[in-house]
Amino acid sequence: MRIYIIGNDGITLCREAPATVDDGEIAVASNEELHAAPLSGKRLLALWNALPGVEKRRKVGDREALINQLWSGIEALPDPEQQPDAKRPSKQDEVIAMLRRSEGATVEEVASATGWQRHTVRGVFSGTLKKKLGLTIASAKEERGRVYRINRPAIV
Repeated sequence: MRIYIIGNDGITLCREAPATVDDGEIAVASNEELHAAPLSGKRLLALWNALPGVEKRRKVGDREALINQLWSGIEALPDPEQQPDAKRPSKQDEVIAMLRRSEGATVEEVASATGWQRHTVRGVFSGTLKKKLGLTIASAKEERGRVYRINRPAIV
């Protein structure tokens, strides 16, 4: 279910009804609720003109028609790419994922992926991954340099 919060700063999409709305905000889930909402003509125009790809208006004209067009425009808005509560993986998680790949990773590859300096990468390998997390890190000299891998536990 899509619920839209209309506030002073625009329209926000929610997946479920919020427990409370702030002063000046209105929650609507249907065209009928938008028609019943206490929105001034000025605010309706501002909402309409804020929609991407619409022809800007200067006058409300037929209020009912504007609300119907506004609802169609709101419904056409794409879902946000990422929910605000979705957590981005940490750099440590990215490093562990790189080391768990079959090809492993060099210090330079980890440094360029994380933005860390090479001495920081080596410190994470020995301090955080080995000592704190207890992971077993193996290294081997290969064509591209010294490659590090996290040894997978043996399956018994």
